[in-house]
Amino acid sequence: MRVTVFDYGAGNLHSLAKALDLPEVQLVIETDPVRAADTDLLVLPGVGAFGAAAERLASGRDVMRDAIQRGLPVIGICLGMQLLFESSSEHEGAAGLGILPGTVTPLQSPRLPHIGWNLVTFERDSVLTEGIGRQAAFYHVHSFACRPADPDDVVGTSEYGERFVSVVERDHVMGVQFHPEKSSRDGLQLLRNFARVGVAA
Repeated sequence: MRVTVFDYGAGNLHSLAKALDLPEVQLVIETDPVRAADTDLLVLPGVGAFGAAAERLASGRDVMRDAIQRGLPVIGICLGMQLLFESSSEHEGAAGLGILPGTVTPLQSPRLPHIGWNLVTFERDSVLTEGIGRQAAFYHVHSFACRPADPDDVVGTSEYGERFVSVVERDHVMGVQFHPEKSSRDGLQLLRNFARVGVAA
């Protein structure tokens, strides 16, 4: 099973690659969005600014969006989750992939960025959360939050100044605002659960 991590300059991907080092996984790190879309499972990692990431996606945005809309399983991590939505107001604003309806706006908290472990409550069942329980702590690093237009897309929420969406899922499209690769046992379990989506397919 081929799992491709799209590298759009999001920084050191070592910890994510290590977390996805599973017997059933052939891990590929790809910098070209068109080639990245030719895979069994797609991972959009996340560190950095929305606009810069969207610019790196621009040349292959339509190909990647079409592949996901046709059924390519994808997980967005932190900024990668934000890129699944229609747009972000960060800096001068930028368009995302538009896979999920909604926008990304600043987290309403007196202290930003939100850095550290925070409890996530799962509002409904998800393939991502199997074996984890109804609540778990994950490592967050962000100043913006996703605002899904459809409440049915929300899987998990957390609180930092306000209650914000921390996990989304719609069919084969998934996203987490935190960093599972930095979130110990439960984070690794979540990534393994995502990998099993490809095995089941």
